[in-house]
Amino acid sequence: MIPKVSLEQWATFKAVVDEGSFARAAEVLNKSQSTVSYSVAKMESRLPAALFEQSGRKAELSSFGQAMYRHASSLLTQALQVDQFATYLASGWEPEVVLAVDGIAPMARVFCSLQEFSQRSPHTRIRVLETTLSGTEEALLRREADVVITARVPPGFIGHNYGVINKIAVASPDHPMAKCEAPLNQSVLRQHRQIVIRDSGTKREQNAGWLGSEQRWTVSHFSTSIEAVKSGLGFAFIPQELIAEELQQGSLVTLDLDFGGAQQIPLYVVASAQSDAGLASKVVVKCLLAEV
Repeated sequence: MIPKVSLEQWATFKAVVDEGSFARAAEVLNKSQSTVSYSVAKMESRLPAALFEQSGRKAELSSFGQAMYRHASSLLTQALQVDQFATYLASGWEPEVVLAVDGIAPMARVFCSLQEFSQRSPHTRIRVLETTLSGTEEALLRREADVVITARVPPGFIGHNYGVINKIAVASPDHPMAKCEAPLNQSVLRQHRQIVIRDSGTKREQNAGWLGSEQRWTVSHFSTSIEAVKSGLGFAFIPQELIAEELQQGSLVTLDLDFGGAQQIPLYVVASAQSDAGLASKVVVKCLLAEV
């Protein structure tokens, strides 16, 4: 269905209102006054009510015209955004960047980088995939993500250093292991329930960290793991950055282990297309690395 009024006519109408007269609108639009007057008159003939009403010797917007002016302004803004988006795409920027982030990565830092990216590239959508273990690697290898933050760089890819994550063993202050004075050995840990994170990969299941407990509960996200440990359901190895507040408040305590008390895990930023990545993907990588 074709609109009764064209974008050019709405732009002419808006110019008349913004400039306050047909004569000044004609100057701005670089048209003759008669052309501007004819365009607005043609519009009114196609609309169900008049845009202007006579007030003495001056024509003013009617209530209908005021409402149409607001809608016309919005319509023209959207039309200009479409033009800008077309130019944006033609210059090599992708309309969407998919970012796969391993669950151990500090999301606060990631979103800070994405905020910077959104200011530099407001027309590009961002889709974040929250993955764990081999699921992050699969998103890279299958090209399901344009950029990944991962703890392992597969052969054939180049990883950029994204810092190191410290995973520590924690439990509720009421947990029996939290009350032990001597360092905890593996035999003690095996007697208690461990909360672990499920591998989001579909091809193969990876294990990460110490998984020696006979009793083991598996959850999908660290946020769930944190709540389970705070409730006294078990212990877990959790990135220290994710539980800084809980450690400060005392709702979680660090377990004193005689082995592997802190696991240092390096993180990397990897682009799936490497040197052939689009402009938006390259800028996402730059913004992420700027926060390291």
